[in-house]
Amino acid sequence: MKTLERHRLYRLLLTSLMVFCISIGDAQADWKVDVPHAQMIGNGDFRWFGLPIYSARLWGQGRPTSFEHPFALELIYRREIERDTLVQTSLDEMRRTSGANIDEKKLSQWRREMQQAFVDVAPGKRITGVYLPGLGCRFYVNEQLHHEVADLEFARAFFLIWLGPQTRSPQLRLELLGLNAESQ
Repeated sequence: MKTLERHRLYRLLLTSLMVFCISIGDAQADWKVDVPHAQMIGNGDFRWFGLPIYSARLWGQGRPTSFEHPFALELIYRREIERDTLVQTSLDEMRRTSGANIDEKKLSQWRREMQQAFVDVAPGKRITGVYLPGLGCRFYVNEQLHHEVADLEFARAFFLIWLGPQTRSPQLRLELLGLNAESQ
């Protein structure tokens, strides 16, 4: 093979490899890869004492949403909130909705996971949590994979904050699950 032909072949292979690597990176950058055929199940807004905190959307393969299939909960923030506040509020809600079943050692581990998963948010910032049956969950910040948690107990406890019967916002739960009066 002539030198010129080898260089062309080398460039073609190198270009193909780069395209392949970029496509793998893009696949990990979008949560929709984790939830095949995602459809919006429901959406709503969370307010605290009348102040808008975030808009929420639940994505899944269809109704009913269950822990047997992957789903995504997308939160679009409407206020500035520090990461530490998000973490502490989530821990408090996980403890409240799960009862006394969570020991302090486990909560400490979950705190470390959420410290890695969350960021300070401002209006328009988006955090999407994806539940993956048998694996745990992933967190995306503005569509970019930010952290993965390989702990099913954590994943269930985290998403029950919004989707469980003990949620602090029963109306938002109904809206997310598509069970409000308008969707029937």
